[in-house]
Formats: sequence, C-alpha cells, structure tokens
Amino acid sequence: MSGVLVLDRAQTRAALDPHRVMDAVARALIAVSRGEAFAPPRVAARAPGGLLGVMPGYVPGLGLAAKLVSVFVDPAQAGRSSHRGIVALFDPEDGRPLALLDAESLTGIRTAAAATHSALALAVPRPGRIAVLGAGAQARAQLALLALLDPTTPVAVAGRDPRRVSAAAGLHPAAEPASSAETAVRGADVVFCCTGAVRPVIRRDWLAPGTHVSSVGGSHGPEVDPDTVQDALLFTEWPGAHTAVPPAGAHELQDLPEGKTVTLLGSVLAGTHPGRRDETGLTLFKSTGHAALDVAAAHVAHAVAVREGWGTTVDL
Repeated sequence: MSGVLVLDRAQTRAALDPHRVMDAVARALIAVSRGEAFAPPRVAARAPGGLLGVMPGYVPGLGLAAKLVSVFVDPAQAGRSSHRGIVALFDPEDGRPLALLDAESLTGIRTAAAATHSALALAVPRPGRIAVLGAGAQARAQLALLALLDPTTPVAVAGRDPRRVSAAAGLHPAAEPASSAETAVRGADVVFCCTGAVRPVIRRDWLAPGTHVSSVGGSHGPEVDPDTVQDALLFTEWPGAHTAVPPAGAHELQDLPEGKTVTLLGSVLAGTHPGRRDETGLTLFKSTGHAALDVAAAHVAHAVAVREGWGTTVDL
C-alpha cells in the first residue's frame, strides 16, 4: 500500500482491538523496562488554556510513532480537561509515514490497558471489589476494558456529576454509582483513579490493607495524596516518571524521600521483579503516559485497519 492511511475517530476506535492492545502494551512496557525502547521525555508548549505535548517513540517489533496531544482545561466545566490530537505511525525501516490516527481514542485504551496490567500484576489475587474514580473519557475507557476482561467483579464508580457517573457505570454490567469517592474506595481491593484532578482525590485512611491503586490522571496536579505515596510500593511505566519534572514526570513522585524506590511495571510483567511483597501492603502504579504505549496501540490499529480495508489513503 502506498500513501498514508487516515483513520477517523470511529475507525480508530474500531481498529483498536482490546485484546491485541493489551498484548502490545505489555510488550511495550517490557521493552521499556529492558531499555530496548527509545522515547525521549515528553515536551510541551504551554498556551493560556492548556498545553500541546509531543511524544515520539520507537519500540522494536512494534514500530515508530509520534503523538501530538493537547490537554486543555474546559472553561465551562471546572476540573475537567480534554485530550485531543493525532498519532502518526511511520515505517521504522525507511521512515515513510504509514498512518494518521485519532489520539483521543488511542490514548484512552492504551492507558486503560497499562492500568489494567498493573492491577493484574500487583493486586491481591481475586479482588472482591473495584473502584473507578472519574466519569470522563479515561474512566469510560477503563470501565469498558474491565467489562470486556472481567465483567463479574463488582465496580463502584464515583465522580462529581451524578448523571455522568450513572452513564459511565452503565458501561460495565457489574458497576454501580457510588455516592462519593470515599464510599467507592473504602473496601475496594483495586482503585483506578482516572480524573483530571489538580489535587488528591483519595486519602490514605480510605484504603484497606492490600489495596492496589492505579493512578492515570493528574496532568495538572497530584491525583494521589502524599501519605499513600509514602506507604505504598511504587511502580511506573518508565524511569522518568519520578526523575523528570512535570509534564513529563508525575506530580506525585517529585522529591521522594531518600531510599524510596520506584519499580518499572514492565519488569514485573517480564518476571524480573516480584512486584507485591505481601497481601497487606499497598501498591501504587503511577502512570504519566509513555510514547511506547502509543506505538503499541498505533501498531495494532494500523494492522487491523489494513486487514479490514478501513480508512482513506492520501498522498502526503
């Protein structure tokens, strides 16, 4: 095929087969942990209403891609933000552009896939209840993926807008709206934080022994409270999550106490790190997003679209 394959939002979403994305994201996380992937820290140009981030990356066996994504606060809805943009996939052998994809759809599922891998690898066996905080695009992506992979474990969904919470909960057959974040979190074995918060949305004293927390929000500020960060074993996608300043690094992982270590999730998936130490300690996966995950999802979407004959080919 010559030219560049362009997929609109619906086509991108349809081409992101969840099972294949889960497999590809695991491969990307392992490649990052082994130092095989190349992705420089994200850079961003700030505008009055938000930022434009640039995330290029290469993963052997998956490809070469770059994402341009804008993260802008919604002035009509305090505390909410949008993530819009495009992902360009290139041939890693000769540099030809292969495809342009919708970044919002791609970001949602690759982030949910990484968060789900963290829960599968780090949570206590057979969790009895899950909490999802948030009702926006990322929370909906997380709920949809959980519904596909684990439709029977009860899920409590909490957010600020009851109507949006009810709509999000409707994506999972075992999900119910919760009256508050605290109500959702107390008694949960796994907590997914998927918000646009600028301050923590959970508190350490809400968490039961052995809880796993996966935090994928917090582009504009910390989503997890300092006490939880202090008490939990910490896991991330890449080393820069705690060594780079935001927006590349995580707000929560700045200035960690001496001796506080951070482990790459890919090393747990690869079997080179044991992950959880016992069934009573806390584990925290803090995601900042990583270009290797964009590469993984773009690889899947391109392969599926080519196979199905979807999209429009243009000469660029």
